[in-house]
Amino acid sequence: MSDALKHECGIALIRLLKPLEYYKEKYGSAFYGVNKMYLMMEKQHNRGQDGAGFASIKLDTQPGERYISRVRSVAQQPIQDIFAQINDRINDELTAHPEYQNNVQAQKRHIPYVGELLLGHVRYGTFGKNSVESVHPFLRQNNWMHRNLIVAGNFNMTNVTELFNNLINIGQHPKEKADTITIMEKIGHFLDDAVSKIYKNLKKEGYSKVECSPLIAERLKVAKILRKAAKNWDGGYAMAGLLGHGDSFVLRDPAGIRPAYYYKDDEVVVVASERPVIQTVFNVKFEDVIELDPGHAIITKKSGETSIKKILNPLERKACSFERIYFSRGSDAEIYQERKMLGRLLMPEVLKAIDNDTENTVFSYIPNTAETSFYGMIETVEEHLNQRKTQAILNGGGKLSADRVRQILKERPRIEKIAIKDVKLRTFITEDSSRDDLVAHVYDVTYGVIEPKDNLVIIDDSIVRGTTLKKSIIKMMDRLHPKKIVVVSSAPQIRYPDCYGIDMANLEGLVAFRAALELLKDTNKYQVVEDVYKKCKAQINLDDKDVQNFVKEIYEPFTNEEISDKISELLSDDEVKAEVKIIFQPVENLHKACPKNLGDWYFTGDYPTVGGNRVVNKAFINFYEGNKERAY
Repeated sequence: MSDALKHECGIALIRLLKPLEYYKEKYGSAFYGVNKMYLMMEKQHNRGQDGAGFASIKLDTQPGERYISRVRSVAQQPIQDIFAQINDRINDELTAHPEYQNNVQAQKRHIPYVGELLLGHVRYGTFGKNSVESVHPFLRQNNWMHRNLIVAGNFNMTNVTELFNNLINIGQHPKEKADTITIMEKIGHFLDDAVSKIYKNLKKEGYSKVECSPLIAERLKVAKILRKAAKNWDGGYAMAGLLGHGDSFVLRDPAGIRPAYYYKDDEVVVVASERPVIQTVFNVKFEDVIELDPGHAIITKKSGETSIKKILNPLERKACSFERIYFSRGSDAEIYQERKMLGRLLMPEVLKAIDNDTENTVFSYIPNTAETSFYGMIETVEEHLNQRKTQAILNGGGKLSADRVRQILKERPRIEKIAIKDVKLRTFITEDSSRDDLVAHVYDVTYGVIEPKDNLVIIDDSIVRGTTLKKSIIKMMDRLHPKKIVVVSSAPQIRYPDCYGIDMANLEGLVAFRAALELLKDTNKYQVVEDVYKKCKAQINLDDKDVQNFVKEIYEPFTNEEISDKISELLSDDEVKAEVKIIFQPVENLHKACPKNLGDWYFTGDYPTVGGNRVVNKAFINFYEGNKERAY
C-alpha cells in the first residue's frame, strides 16, 4: 500500500496439553511452546511492528514459586528483542545451573517463560504514546491465583466512555480511560465476583480454605464471566485472556469484524489472527484450521478440556474486508485467490482507460502487497490478448503466413517492475512528518522501459489519503515520460473513518472526502456541508441505536466516476505532464471477490455496530469545527 496505514494488531495463544516432558522427549526441548510462539509472532509481524509482548503461565506450581512471566518491548525490532531477552534469561539459568539441562521439572520450577500456557501479541499503535506501558499483554495481578488476569487483543471499542463510566458506577477507579484497561477491568470485575461466590459456596459445603483453591478452578465458568463482561461492548475484537490458574479464552466480536482462527489436536490448542500462521508453524492442512465463529469464544480449562461457547448473539457477519485486501498475509489460500480476483475484476475499466491499446501499455504494481492483485489483472490481460490473437488468426481464413502467425502470437502484456520501495526510508519517516522531500523519495523507479507513446498502468491495494501518490509515486512515474498514468486501486473509494482498529480516524485525511468537498464547491452545493453538520450535532445526545450516518449526504450528489476524476485532479498538479486517471474497484466487485468478508463500512458508511454511526458523525463534527481530536 502506498499510504502508510496502521492496524491493530495480531494475537497468538498456545496451550500445551501434555506435560513439558512430553515435548522434551518428542521434539527435543521443553521450550517447544516458547519456540512455536516466536514463530507465530514472527509470521504475524505484518500486523504490528510498534511493539510486541509475551506472557506465560506455569500450571500446578507450588506456593512461593513464580508462575506468571511477562516481557514487552517497543524496540525497533520488538519481536526479536523480547525473544532475545527470553533466550538470554534461559541460557543464563542453564549456564549457572548445568543440572537443569535434562531436568524438565527443574527448568519449569526455576526458569521463567517456560510454561504450558503462552500468549503473544504484536502491536501497531493507532494512537496514544507508543510506550511499553501501551503494549499488550496487560496484567491484572492478585494474590489469589484465580484472580490474576492477562489480556491481549486485536480490537477497538467505539464506546470507551460508556464502558469507563460503567466501571465507575460499580465502584472501581480505573487508572486510565484506554479501552484495553476498561475491557480488562470489566472482565476482572466479574472474575473477582465469580471467584468470591464460588469460595463462599465451597465454605458452606465444609471445605477448608486450602481445599477451595483447586475446586474454584474446576467450577469457574469462563463463558459466564465473558457474557457479563462483554454485554455492552461495541466494537471489533478478537480478545485473548489467561487466568492465573490456567484457564484461557479467545472471544470474537458478534459481527466477526476482527479475525480469529484455531487448531486443536491432542498436543496443543492454538489460536491466531491468521490461518496460514497456524498452518505453517504447526504444519497442518488448510481444513484443519477453523475460523472462530462471531460472538463465540474458544475456552480451554486448566484440565485441558476445550469448548466453543456462544457468548453473544451473532450479528450480521461483517468481517473486515481490509483483512483480505491488505492486512492479512497473502499466503492464505483463500486470500490469495481473492486478491487475484480483485485484480481481474478491474480489468474492463483498465482496458477502457487505455482504449484497449495493450501494445503501448506497461503494467506494474506498487510493491509489495499489490503484487497478488497484479497477477490477477495480468491473467485477464492475457485472456483478452488470447481472444484477440485467436480472432486475428481466424480472420486470416487459413491464408496467413507462418511469420504472420508468429507475429500475432508474439503479442503479450508488457510487464515491468516500475516502482521500487525503499523500506528503510519509509521506516525513518514518522507518521506526522512534514518532510515532503523524504516522502517524495520513498519509492525509486526503473528507467528505460517506458516510451513517450506508452500508457503506464500501476495497481495499488487501496488509496486512503493519497499523500504518497501525490508527493512521490505519480511524480516519479511522470519522470519516465509516459503518455498516460493509470493508477488502479483494488479497493473501492475509502469515504468513511474506521473505528474498529484501523488507523483511519479523521475524515479530512481521506482523499475521497476531500474530493467530494471540492465537487460541492464546484457545483455550488457546499451548503450540504453545513446541513450535514447540523444534523450530526442534533444527534449528539441520542442513544447509539438511534443515530444515523448523515455523512453519506456529502457523497450523494455525485457518481463514483465523478469522485474518481476529482481525486485524479487532486493527486496530480501542474508539474505532472502525463494525463492521470485513477480507477477504483466498485463495491459490488469487492463483494464478488471477497464473499465471506463483507465488512465495507469504510467504503459505504454502513457500520456493522451501532457505535459506528456515532463515530462517523463525531468525525464530521470534528472536521467542521477544526477539532483535531479523534472521534473515538
